Parts: sequence; C-alpha cells; structure tokens
Amino acid sequence: MSTRVTDNVAESRFEIFDGEELAGFAQYHRFKDEVAFIHTEVDDRFAGRGLAGTLVEAALTTVREQNLKVLPYCPFVRNWITKHPEFKQLVPLAQRPRFGF
Repeated sequence: MSTRVTDNVAESRFEIFDGEELAGFAQYHRFKDEVAFIHTEVDDRFAGRGLAGTLVEAALTTVREQNLKVLPYCPFVRNWITKHPEFKQLVPLAQRPRFGF
C-alpha cells in the first residue's frame, strides 16, 4: 500500500496514512515561528515498517519549507534529528543544548 503524510492543522498534528487508514501521528504545538513536537505515535498494527521515521522526516521537511523552527520535546523526534544531523539547523541555536545538540 502507499503511504502519505498530511498536516492536520485542525488537530495540530502531522498524520501518516497507509492507504486510507490512519497509521500514526506526530502531535505539535505551533507558536509564532516555532513548532514544538510533543508526541509521536504509530499504531501497533503498523509497527516495524519505518512509518514513524517517514512521518517525522515529512513533518520536518514541511516545517523547513515554511521557514519555521523546531523544538523537539518528543523523544522520537529528538532521536531522529540526532540520526539525521542535516535537520539539526531547524532547532534554534540557543535551544540546542536543552535538547542535547
């Protein structure tokens, strides 16, 4: 099946779908030019397929395209950025020590 990621602004979360079925989401809080990612979750039925990583990459790419900053409170998002340092510049320089960057 094909996957797609959408920004559900009304629910303040990026969502990943497997076909037509919601597989997971990355919850965020947006304030001015910052997006604080607070929780990422993929349903157990979709585990082990890399969907959480696909979701986070798409969400961070969208945030980067909108010239916004990222506050990775969610441990999964924070760890994903650690493994993909090309996204570290999204975290404000003054906030990087707070998140271990």
